[in-house]
Amino acid sequence: MAKKQKALLKDVVKHVDITKIDATAIVDAMRGMSFSSRDTARAADILQMMIKNRDCSNWLILAGSTSAGGCMQVYADMVRYRMVDCVVATGASIIDMDLFEALGYKHYKGTPFVDDAMLRKNYIDRIYDTYIDEDELQACDAAVREIADTLESRPYSSREFIWKIGEWLTKRSKKKNSLIQTCYECGVPIFVPAFSDCSAGFGMVMHQIERIKQGKPYMTLDSVADFRELTQIKLRAKTTGLFMVGGGVPKNFAQDTVVCAEILGYDVPMHQYAVQITVADSRDGACSSSTLKEASSWGKVQTIHEQMVYAEATTVVPLIASYAYHQGDWAKRKAFSWTNLFAKKTSSKTPSKARTSSKKKK
Repeated sequence: MAKKQKALLKDVVKHVDITKIDATAIVDAMRGMSFSSRDTARAADILQMMIKNRDCSNWLILAGSTSAGGCMQVYADMVRYRMVDCVVATGASIIDMDLFEALGYKHYKGTPFVDDAMLRKNYIDRIYDTYIDEDELQACDAAVREIADTLESRPYSSREFIWKIGEWLTKRSKKKNSLIQTCYECGVPIFVPAFSDCSAGFGMVMHQIERIKQGKPYMTLDSVADFRELTQIKLRAKTTGLFMVGGGVPKNFAQDTVVCAEILGYDVPMHQYAVQITVADSRDGACSSSTLKEASSWGKVQTIHEQMVYAEATTVVPLIASYAYHQGDWAKRKAFSWTNLFAKKTSSKTPSKARTSSKKKK
């Protein structure tokens, strides 16, 4: 099995570096085209509006497997270069993919035209055309348990727990530019509203089972605290913009903060800017595919500056983010550092490392 596995896990997925590729010319050309090209260019323009509006707090929303597929560094750079101030994601994006690589493991190029029973026999997991070593993924589970074992036996929001993971990575990481560690160092909170639905869930179950056997209390995750904390950020920020890759729980969770604030008696504006990149069709039974215009009927998103881009995200996200980086307006943005809102609860001061202010490369 080891020999066959090694033969299959040899071509590493390479992550796009937006600082080295200037997409300005192609995005400008796409603005004069039609269909998804023009939509992509408008999405880039809306992200620019979000970045240039000094009062706007920008949120990066992640669902799907684009991190494993080559966009992992894109998202870390969007944080590092002050394009976004908050991340809401699936557990897979943050733990199974980002923490996984921070521990020194890799994603590998594969093929969808393969015998999946053979992959299972060789302990290889497949994400379409990308392979993962299951043994390494279980080591990621164990790392989550190790971190949980060091914490107080009380409820944590996912934001607080991921902050603790970032702190742990500053001493243990084998890849210093992971999204988790970058967010930790830059004071950018990460929320994972369905946290148990990933490798972290297995680690947390191991933590709790062992504590139960020992007759000891254990830590838990409080998803309501996540909702409360993200709504606190919306209340403080007021003006917000969403850059959404995929849909599902992270998308709805971020949008619902407006409704939550309203129910609590606060008058906050809808998300002023919104971009969603998806291949979901709104005619498929609303399976994570509601449009941004539909969200407006719920009082979540304004429709003046919104754009749906119907494209597979790894094909357009690097273009949009590269365009934003090379325009250079991020260098004029302030760092909101929303983690400081919760500094007392995390019981440790947020690192003072500022996000980069280096000049754009031309």
